[in-house]
Amino acid sequence: MCGICGIWEYGASEGRVELPLVERMRDEMTHRGPDDQGSLIFDEGRGGLGFRRLSIIDLSPAGNQPMHGCTEDVWLVFNGEIYNHAQLRQGLEQRGHHYSSHTDSETILHLYEERGLDFVNELEGDYAIALWDARREQLVLARDRVGVKPLYFHTRGGRFIFASEIKAILRHPAVTPEINEQSLYHYLTFLTTPAPHTLFRDIQKLPAGHLLIVKRDGTVELKQYWDALPPEQNANFAGRSEAEHSEEILRLLRDSIRKRMMSDVPFGVFLSGGVDSSANVALMSELMSQPVRTYTVGFEDNEELNELDSARAVAERFATDHHEVIIGQRDMQQFLPELIYHQDEPLADPVCVPLYYVSELARESGTIVVQVGEGADEIFAGYNWFRKYVRIYEQFWRRAEQLPVSLRHSLTTLAKPLLETSFNKRTAIELARRLGADEALFWGGAIVFDEDFKHRLLSSELSERVNGLSSYQAVEKHLEHIAEARPQSDFAARMSYLELKLRLPELLLMRVDKMTMATSVEARVPFLDHHLVEYAMSLPVDLKIKGANGKYILKRALEKVLPADLLYRPKRGFGAPIREWFRGDGGEALGGMIMNSSMRSRNLFDYAFVARLIDEHRQGKHDWSFHLWALLNVSLWYQRWIG
Repeated sequence: MCGICGIWEYGASEGRVELPLVERMRDEMTHRGPDDQGSLIFDEGRGGLGFRRLSIIDLSPAGNQPMHGCTEDVWLVFNGEIYNHAQLRQGLEQRGHHYSSHTDSETILHLYEERGLDFVNELEGDYAIALWDARREQLVLARDRVGVKPLYFHTRGGRFIFASEIKAILRHPAVTPEINEQSLYHYLTFLTTPAPHTLFRDIQKLPAGHLLIVKRDGTVELKQYWDALPPEQNANFAGRSEAEHSEEILRLLRDSIRKRMMSDVPFGVFLSGGVDSSANVALMSELMSQPVRTYTVGFEDNEELNELDSARAVAERFATDHHEVIIGQRDMQQFLPELIYHQDEPLADPVCVPLYYVSELARESGTIVVQVGEGADEIFAGYNWFRKYVRIYEQFWRRAEQLPVSLRHSLTTLAKPLLETSFNKRTAIELARRLGADEALFWGGAIVFDEDFKHRLLSSELSERVNGLSSYQAVEKHLEHIAEARPQSDFAARMSYLELKLRLPELLLMRVDKMTMATSVEARVPFLDHHLVEYAMSLPVDLKIKGANGKYILKRALEKVLPADLLYRPKRGFGAPIREWFRGDGGEALGGMIMNSSMRSRNLFDYAFVARLIDEHRQGKHDWSFHLWALLNVSLWYQRWIG
């Protein structure tokens, strides 16, 4: 994959974009594309496009960008891969389109020339696309269906700027980095900023499955072209047996992995030893005559988080070319400045740290493309908390939400003991509050500072400025949409839909993109092929959750390729030992980074409360590790980008 950027001074009466500025923006992302670079001034000097290339398909100079189609009316810069480009090319050539390379990039251009904005419906892949159309006088941006690749933009005063990374936009002298306080409020809850906003004021990100069209007159249209809604009821589909579902899921996954092996450079798999990454290895090995390259990361002195033995067992079973890296607290602290730089805006998921080091290992071993296991748990209800929320919903929440709000509020005290059978006390209190406030049970799989906790953290001044704001607003619009569009969808499908709108594209996939591209490695996500996502969204909850098992039907499908002891052992999530990092020898320094950040001068938080969280965690009274990691990330971010 690559790094793209551009400027269009659509409100200018004469040319004003200078090539050196475009190149400075472009070269801020050299890590995304160390193999080549390109730039273009267009629209009589009013616009510029920049491109950094990570060569994956057609390694020749013919694959460099910016690239034009049959004429020079349409120009492209593109980050990603189009997995069905060869099939599309056959039809395009038959209809008279002429190719100058063997790249997937050129297929995008010819599709757009032929179909206009409908071009995106033909694409299968992961992408962030920018097209300049001189004839229509418009700039078109597109982000792939699920949101594997990011794309950011800034528009003001007749000027539109976009890039694969925010840091490239910040190289433009007209853009001043400043914090978006409403986004900060949501970040504290979700560990990331929900699209379309970012933590930078006046810089936005394109939501997954959307197009953005900028016209000469400054009109900006945001258009959704794909949604992860469960399909309408289909009698034939509903009549399928469990065995038929299993067979189709395995076929779709096998086909997805095959497509994502498209590469002219070496590729491999990030192997944790769990079901999803092991499935990638097993199915990839079927299609290869040489060993699959596998990469695993472990932690010093944190055996409970290590899956090294499991990964080694899978590597041995499938005779892979296996590689490992072991990291500790010192590695984390050394990496923190680079972490903040590469994240652009804080992604308070500690998995970013091991993910960076295993990506670095792959690159140093000569592997440029990797397949990862993200997405399976979200679309097949694999997490333990998935089962807990479904159980609570079925046991009483579904009936309680039908009652008048006044009666629901009176149930909160009675609900707490029941909620505490599935969740910790802090979460049970928050869920009881939601019940009484007429809010949805499920807000997402990574909720850290809840509404009450946030207001204990925020300073009185910031609390006053965000008065009336609730992070439920970021959730409610998606839940209302699926309830209206698919009223028959079950609770598990609505949970998956929300994950596909918030946590998956803006946290999990964003962390994969940022950390792999920091090391010039491309990651591909076979479980999020949109055909497989659509199929999974059509399945009822009893095929996803059965007894104590999540991902039931996926595991049944994988019984043909993976051993039962791997498929049905208790789930161990991929994490990082931040609890120990904050309590260990370096924990005092980490707390000091929060307390002494220049962010403190903005009076956004109650630092007496922050100090209490740090103290309680270090003394072992409470586990505030995720809260502290969120505060550490945003504190270092502010210091790095805002000052």
